[in-house]
Amino acid sequence: MTQQKGDAAEALKAPNEAMLQWWSQQWLQGANPLARLQLAWMESLAEAMQFEAQCLHALAESGERMAGCYTGDPTKTPQELQECYQRLIEDVTQTHMRRLEKVAQLSEDFRKRIWEEI
Repeated sequence: MTQQKGDAAEALKAPNEAMLQWWSQQWLQGANPLARLQLAWMESLAEAMQFEAQCLHALAESGERMAGCYTGDPTKTPQELQECYQRLIEDVTQTHMRRLEKVAQLSEDFRKRIWEEI
């Protein structure tokens, strides 16, 4: 009787291993698309953070140049200060416009990445 139980266990071992292997493959395939979607989202987030850092750097440089306009030469006329301020405002405006363009582009890039992963 025990011999039959041992034989039955051996007989069921191969199908069980095959079923376990099939199930693990299916499980990994189900989790893999989610991981790829998360990776696409993380890449988009990293790009957005990098561009924001570049924008903040440009704003900090503009602030530094503005401080230089006021502290550089004490004999500057109001007209020279106004010209310096005007150049800085143009730089900040261009930086902000590039930032807005990049924000609009990021959502489009994110959608493309998701569709590529699907």
